[in-house]
Amino acid sequence: MRHGKTINHLGRKAEHRQAMLANMANSLIEHKRINTTVAKAKALRKYVEPLLTKSKADSTHNRRTVFSYLKNKEAVTELFRTIAPQIADRPGGYTRIIRTGFRQGDNAEMCLIELVDFNTIYGKEVEKAAAKKRTRRGAAKKKEDGVEETEATAVDTTEEAPVEKPKRTRKKKDDSASAE
Repeated sequence: MRHGKTINHLGRKAEHRQAMLANMANSLIEHKRINTTVAKAKALRKYVEPLLTKSKADSTHNRRTVFSYLKNKEAVTELFRTIAPQIADRPGGYTRIIRTGFRQGDNAEMCLIELVDFNTIYGKEVEKAAAKKRTRRGAAKKKEDGVEETEATAVDTTEEAPVEKPKRTRKKKDDSASAE
């Protein structure tokens, strides 16, 4: 039974676990995404999300509280200057965990943990560029003197029906050949 088990100890003593989570939080704040195991990512999410909430209100007390967790002045500055304005309107859920498969050596489940507002793939700020419409057939190209020329490498898109192989039949033994 798991009564009262609120913390995943991650196989470490308390001091080691706190130092590891502080280092991982510093890396997440600096790089905006890190690769780690799923268990560590879930523990990191519980560790870093309250710090991100505190960073929304820029006060000396909040900076000192966050510094007591992170123990890195550059990470605290990055958090309050660049990350806090981005997450100001978000009511929570600042991180996203994306599972990426299993590690080769020990088959541990790996994932990518990232700050939601700093993802360029899923973000609102990404504008989709209008992709050129391509066809499989060659299009007419314009020469410099204004005369159009068609491509000689037009691709034929019709497919031939697959050719069926004839079924192999067994040869019957001649009774007369075996009798001789």
